[in-house]
Amino acid sequence: MSFQNFQSGLSQFRPLLTLLVIVWLVGTFGLGWLVNSLLIIFGLLFLVPVIAFVGFRWWLQRNIITDSCPVCGFTLTGLNQVQLQCPSCGEQLIVKEGHFQRFAPDGTIDVTAVEVTAKSIED
Repeated sequence: MSFQNFQSGLSQFRPLLTLLVIVWLVGTFGLGWLVNSLLIIFGLLFLVPVIAFVGFRWWLQRNIITDSCPVCGFTLTGLNQVQLQCPSCGEQLIVKEGHFQRFAPDGTIDVTAVEVTAKSIED
């Protein structure tokens, strides 16, 4: 191994060694608080987005509901406790207890139509 090969191998580590020497000198002269503050800031810059991403995914898993429309049976997705409109039939829906329900003002009576066959009565 020649001195020329050693110098070329060392040139790859020069920026890292320079940073290490600067941090060591700053720590030696009593400015360690500055280095610690910068390390904490850089640590938070990397840690906060990861925590935010995991928290947002957890919140979505708890609040996104996939169910079928009670009127037409169309499968749709909505947020918990949010009013939405079915894209198939246009019915106003709200999510309650993990299922879609028709949204109606208080006092509205919901009636289900039943088909009745006609029979003629002979006298």
